Amino acid sequence: MTYIVFDETSNDALIIDPVLNYDPGSSRISSESAEKVLSFCQQNDLKVHYILETHAHADHLSAAMALKEKLPLAKVAIGENIVKVQETFSKIYNLKNFEANGMQFDELLNEDKTLYAGTIKVRTLFTPGHTPACSSYLIANKLFTGDALFMPDFGTGRCDFPAGSAKELYHSVHEKLYQLPEDTIVYTGHDYQPGGRELRYQCTIKESKEKNVQLKASTTLEEFCEFRHSRDKTLKAPRLLLPSIQVNIRAGRLPKKEDNGVPYLKIPIRGDF
Repeated sequence: MTYIVFDETSNDALIIDPVLNYDPGSSRISSESAEKVLSFCQQNDLKVHYILETHAHADHLSAAMALKEKLPLAKVAIGENIVKVQETFSKIYNLKNFEANGMQFDELLNEDKTLYAGTIKVRTLFTPGHTPACSSYLIANKLFTGDALFMPDFGTGRCDFPAGSAKELYHSVHEKLYQLPEDTIVYTGHDYQPGGRELRYQCTIKESKEKNVQLKASTTLEEFCEFRHSRDKTLKAPRLLLPSIQVNIRAGRLPKKEDNGVPYLKIPIRGDF
């Protein structure tokens, strides 16, 4: 999910996890989702200071660069541990000239420094496990968890991507997020609508601690890791994993156009051949 956070008095704003539409069958990109975000910002005269990524997503291409081109104040930022993901995936894609140092982003965030988007204060919380670069963002009493923590009736993010860790995710949620005030409002990165229920995207830390089906406050590390490892073995790779990561580690930039004017995504081939 994409979120727009803004101060109604100053109109200062930031965008979290914008999406660039991509159809893998035709390999066609469109900016339908990003245009909706842009339209809302323009209609409300918002001053967008930052576009924040919670992590390098595996299920969609980032629209960070597409939006930055049309938002003159906006900087693209992500947690500093993105370099770990860049190091891993630049090898998987054999990106020989890729600099795995985070320089593709305007700012790398850490937990010791408050980010100011105009009048909006953002506290970055490193919440690795789903990926080593995952961050959650705390703005007043509102927490944006990306893929670390989902709605209580669904659970948490998977941990079987390269350098993922169920143990780290447990500590991120149990020992960091669950230590926040219980009335903190949680905004999740996805809602998979278990049982076909209507879409939901927010709960509270208290609800998660008491009712999260995978990780309650009472859940032990051993219980969570056993469940997560077992569950992850049954999951298929996200449909857009290979196209999206190579764009998202570049802060939403597409590969450079080749001599025919067309950019190309790289897809490694696995198996016996």
